[in-house]
Amino acid sequence: MTEETPKIHFNTAKFQVSAAKLNQCPEDVGAEVAFAGRSNAGKSSAINALTQQTRLARTSKTPGRTQLINFFSLNIEGLRIVDLPGYGYAKVPIAMKEHWQQHLDEYLQKRQCLQGVVLVMDIRHPMKEFDEMMVQWCEATGVPLHVLLTKADKIKRGPAQSTLLKLKKQLRERLGHKVTLQVFSALKGQGVDLLQNRITTWMLPEEDELED
Repeated sequence: MTEETPKIHFNTAKFQVSAAKLNQCPEDVGAEVAFAGRSNAGKSSAINALTQQTRLARTSKTPGRTQLINFFSLNIEGLRIVDLPGYGYAKVPIAMKEHWQQHLDEYLQKRQCLQGVVLVMDIRHPMKEFDEMMVQWCEATGVPLHVLLTKADKIKRGPAQSTLLKLKKQLRERLGHKVTLQVFSALKGQGVDLLQNRITTWMLPEEDELED
């Protein structure tokens, strides 16, 4: 990164706005990266680890607390991190899940400034129904996907690498170079630098493409 190139300081992330529907989102300009994942996959913890803040994204022992699309602004104007509703595990009425699904689909389909999706999966339980839905969406639209295999501290390194390689082979056959994957632990801080690099590559596309 040259001296002339602005640098994203993820620890400057600040809450911007919550949106229940597309027309409540910030103006569709600049660049944003969205985090998606089942409610118990560790999405909020991953966002907090990324930004080196403990309470930016709410974590809860009751899955399904994130019912709105939450936007966080970064130090460079027009750049945002987005926390999408995680409803895959949430114990909420079917009607509420359908409501979330409708607005999530609308956001993913119509948001022009969306540069990539970080799909958060528990490394012990990857590719559940919600995960498959997100992969299919990225497959159909061509939006880049980065799979974050969280809670790596819960299993040994060997099985973690085995899961990573197996999933990489599976998803590369479907998405090609549009998908990258990594092992991650919010608790240990494992993989934070790699995640920051991936998001920077998406948001500042003039940068040289980084290897995953």
